[in-house]
Amino acid sequence: MAFVKSVKLNSGYEMPILGLGTWGSPKGEVAQAVKDAIDIGYRHIDCAHVYENEHEVGEGIEAKIKEGVIKREDLFVTSKLWNTFHRPDLVRSACEKSLKNLKLTYIDMYLIHWPMGFKEGAELFPADENGKTLFSDVDYVDTWKEMENLVKAGLVKSIGVSNFNKRQIERVLSVAGISPATNQVECHPYLTQKKLMAYCKSKNIVITAYSPLGSPNRPWAKAGDPVLMEDPKILTIAEKYGKTAAQILIRYQIQRGNIVIPKSVNKNRIASNFDVFNYELSEADMQAIDGFDCNGRFVPLPHLHGHPHHPFENDEY
Repeated sequence: MAFVKSVKLNSGYEMPILGLGTWGSPKGEVAQAVKDAIDIGYRHIDCAHVYENEHEVGEGIEAKIKEGVIKREDLFVTSKLWNTFHRPDLVRSACEKSLKNLKLTYIDMYLIHWPMGFKEGAELFPADENGKTLFSDVDYVDTWKEMENLVKAGLVKSIGVSNFNKRQIERVLSVAGISPATNQVECHPYLTQKKLMAYCKSKNIVITAYSPLGSPNRPWAKAGDPVLMEDPKILTIAEKYGKTAAQILIRYQIQRGNIVIPKSVNKNRIASNFDVFNYELSEADMQAIDGFDCNGRFVPLPHLHGHPHHPFENDEY
C-alpha cells in the first residue's frame, strides 16, 4: 500500500494529501466506492450534506471499521455546512445531521460550503416562482463563530471554508478565534489559483483542490466545452511519464502542496488515481502545466450573481 503524505494543518491535525471526492457520485454506488477506496489505501473521504449521499459514505466507513480494516482514528472525514444552514441557530443541528448520516461521533474537517447563504427551510435550493434562488441575509462571519463552537463541543476537530475569496477569508480572520485550516476551491491547470494559494499560504491555510480533473461529469457541461483530461498538452506529458492524464493532474496538485480530492466510483479508476506517489513531475513540466492557466472555471455559478457574498463576481481572487 502506498504511503500517503499528510499535510500538517494549523489546527495541529494531519490531513492526508489525497482523498476520495464524493460530489455527483451516482446514488447506490457510493458505499461501495468508499469501501473500495479504503481497501486501496485512501484514508481521507470528502463529503457534504448537499451531495445527499452521506448516509452511503457512512455505510462504507462502518463496514470497513467492522471488518477491522481501519479504526475510526485512521480516517480523515470532511463534511460541509450547506447554504441553507448559515443562520447561527441552525449550524449545530446541521452538523449533527451529517454526523448521524456518517455514523460518526466527530468530523475531522467541517467547512462552510459557500460564503453565500440561501433562504432557510427544507429545500436545499430554495427558489421563487421564476426559478430564481432565494437568498438569506445571514453574514458568514456570524456563521463562523458557530463553527468555532462545534470545535469547542468536540463535534469537529478542524474547521475551514470552501469557495471563499481572499477578501472573504480576511473578513473571517478578523473575527476568528480559530483560524480556517483549509480553503477548498476549484483548482486545476486551467484555474491554477496561484494568487489565492500564495495568500492562503501566508495565513497558514492549506488549499484543498476540488475538480482537479476538470469536473468532466458536471451536469451543466455543454458540447464544445474544453475537456481538461483530453487536452493534448496534458496527454503529451502523461505519455512521457507512462501515466494517465488523471494521474498527471493529481500529481500536479500534490507537488504544489495542495490537498487533492478526485472523485470516482469506478474501482479501477479509484486505484489508478491513488497510484501517484512513485514518480515526480519535473520542474519544467510543473511550470509548463502552470502555463495552461486561463482563469477557466468549470463551476462559475452565474445563476447566483447578485448574491452579496458571491465569491467570483467582483474579486480578482
